[in-house]
Amino acid sequence: MNKALIALADGSVFEGRALGVHGEVTGEMVFNTSMTGYQEILTDPSYAGQIVTMTYPLIGNYGVNPDDDESERPQVRGFVMKECSRIPSNWRATGSLPDYLQTHGIMAVQGVDTREITRRVRSQGVMDAVLSTVDMDPDSLVDKARTWEGLEGVDMVQEVSCREAYVRSPDDPRFHVVAFDFGIKRSIIARLMEVGCRVTVVPATTTAEQALALEPDGIFLSNGPGDPRPLTYAIQTARELIGTRPIFGICLGHEILGLALGARIFHLKFGHRGANQPILEQSTGRIRITSENHGWGIQADSVPDCLEVTRRNLNDQCVEGMQHRQYPVFSIQCHPEASPGPHDSFHLFAHFAQLMDQHRKQDRP
Repeated sequence: MNKALIALADGSVFEGRALGVHGEVTGEMVFNTSMTGYQEILTDPSYAGQIVTMTYPLIGNYGVNPDDDESERPQVRGFVMKECSRIPSNWRATGSLPDYLQTHGIMAVQGVDTREITRRVRSQGVMDAVLSTVDMDPDSLVDKARTWEGLEGVDMVQEVSCREAYVRSPDDPRFHVVAFDFGIKRSIIARLMEVGCRVTVVPATTTAEQALALEPDGIFLSNGPGDPRPLTYAIQTARELIGTRPIFGICLGHEILGLALGARIFHLKFGHRGANQPILEQSTGRIRITSENHGWGIQADSVPDCLEVTRRNLNDQCVEGMQHRQYPVFSIQCHPEASPGPHDSFHLFAHFAQLMDQHRKQDRP
């Protein structure tokens, strides 16, 4: 395997061995604390523009398979591991992780001190980085990382949203949901179908008028990558949809709802990315262990009076959930569909179905 270098904007450089394709990529360095689920992480559109370092030391041991893809292709800019298994051992595996990375044109590096990369990101915050197998000059790579324009203020949703609407449905649907694709995961669609929803997935730029013309029972605002502030079109659409139908927002959709109702957003120092985030459910006092992947959050002191905070992150008290005091509108910062992660929040999909059922009865006595 050829030598590869990783350069961070703080000036640190790490040498490892290249996997996947050769070349050079620039992205935002983040870390994920999950022990499993690397294929779902690779294909999660919320990671568009980012280089992901896995904190667990051995990645790839159970291989890859078509069923675990969360989108049509890997979305990360780069992938960093301590050690990658070349020989998978799992009955579901149809291939190895190195071959998968090569096939999909993803740059990856193994053999580096992922603990040290994680320490630097935790102490200094998310930072820009470069992976390269072609430029072996550390000073040159550090300069590239420092001069890269970064992801803040960039509309990354346009890179991952569908271009045309499509439909997924169970055999006997009870509800029709219009899902805005800001980077929707396949497992989210599957969870909606499990509670009886026919799901019409629409492009991120779909207007409120166009969405309502599809005669949905509910509106879903999906997860997605990057900074929510440039998504003025989505924020305006969400604002216009509030009060018309039950609305459920996840991750980026949660942030968009907050912005639509007047809350402020802030950039977390190093984000929440992993399958072990504890959140407190205010109404029950229960602690739910959740899967999360986000770098932005809603400023707690900016939540408007029309919203009730329903959940908080126990690590840093971030706003993890909200619900409208008047309308059937609620959101969650974590990923209740998991994939990977615990199933503690699966019940939120059933809650959404219940809200749609109640709204239908009120609307059509």
